[in-house]
Amino acid sequence: MQNEAIPFDPSRDLPALAASGALGGNVALFRQPRGPDLMRRAQPLDEWCALLARHGVWPYNRCLEGAPTPLSTVEGDGLVAARGINFASQDYLSLASHPEVLAAAMAALAECGPHSAGSAVLLGNSRYSGALEGVLGELLRCRHVVLFPTGWGAAFGAVTALVHGADHVLIDQLAHASLRQGAMAATRNVTPFRHLDCDHVRELLAGIRAADSQGAILVVTEGLFSMDADSPDLPLLQYLCHEYGATLLVDVAHDLGAMGPGGGGVIGAQGMLGKIDLVMGAFSKTFASNGGFVACGSACVRRQLQLFAGPHMFSNALSPVQAATILACLRIVAGQEGETLRAALMRNAVELRALLKQEGMRCIGAPSPIVPLWTGTEAACRIAGMLLAREQVFVNPMEFPGVPLGAARLRLQLMAQHTPAQIRRAAPLLAQAVRKAAGEPQPALAPSRQG
Repeated sequence: MQNEAIPFDPSRDLPALAASGALGGNVALFRQPRGPDLMRRAQPLDEWCALLARHGVWPYNRCLEGAPTPLSTVEGDGLVAARGINFASQDYLSLASHPEVLAAAMAALAECGPHSAGSAVLLGNSRYSGALEGVLGELLRCRHVVLFPTGWGAAFGAVTALVHGADHVLIDQLAHASLRQGAMAATRNVTPFRHLDCDHVRELLAGIRAADSQGAILVVTEGLFSMDADSPDLPLLQYLCHEYGATLLVDVAHDLGAMGPGGGGVIGAQGMLGKIDLVMGAFSKTFASNGGFVACGSACVRRQLQLFAGPHMFSNALSPVQAATILACLRIVAGQEGETLRAALMRNAVELRALLKQEGMRCIGAPSPIVPLWTGTEAACRIAGMLLAREQVFVNPMEFPGVPLGAARLRLQLMAQHTPAQIRRAAPLLAQAVRKAAGEPQPALAPSRQG
């Protein structure tokens, strides 16, 4: 399917877009509206979003028709429904459409119905959730697992259940918002450390312990950072935590299952399975379902989480359908098919990065399911996203608050079932869109076919 949009002329259209105001401003300007009327003071934000939508540079609230496959039909604000290459969904191993996963979900639906009908503490568990705790614990080599209805809830719940007002949290400055908000809700003693900087962590730990020998310290990082596609030195961080009597929490939302030997993620790749104090993650990236978890080696910590993590205690548990879906995915992830899918995913990541580099583009981080393509300004990111949608290439333009101001990028999320033809078709279109958005000259593109 081809769009019938008028070709974008930077010399003509960029000034017009700038004059409209659609390329100016950012969400930060509307973060804390003022005024006595709580219901009306959000109106300027809504007007600004509507302005972006009218000019085709509003990238959010889109709708995916059908399953999140490499070729998908997308529609949304300011975007006519079109079928194209999908780099905007999180289904890294392409398991959301896997026949065994679908069959497991249907069988659980027929047996148990669609609803857990209670929190995990109050009869919301099922035989599927119990089995899921066991299988996930085996993968992570952590005996004790607590399930949550969302990954966000797992992050927020883990921090707020374990950290008290007199404790300390050291958190990577680029960690997920759920972790940062959990830390701020738990204690005022929150200190961000420079991204991936273990020397800074050591310095901060030494300073805290010199002043406070009684308060607990939680150090928070991620296995794979979702906006930068990079990873910390986990053995060194865990060593530092042991040295200073701190606890390490690693969020593996984006790497577990999709990376590492046996699907062990970055923790497995760095030889740290069973050695990290606390592991939390989400099922929404690789395991074809919503939900999250916290895993550890301590029965008493598991009990603390069960009774004091609000999103576990006071939210309905994972449904039997969700738990059965994740279980089916875990069985695939841990077997030979999982190795084959991870290899395909990594080939796609390496090839796309190489092709974009040949085009003179800047990709952040290392090969992983996430390929962040740098644009810098919010205006360039919005324009590039609009141009790619016109070419039936769907991406996630990321700007504040997802990334810092002035550090906008296109986040490309790969799947194992993206074909070489799709990767080769998309790369020059991605580069062309970024160059047009920046007002740079365009090299001629060879004709290509959508794979």
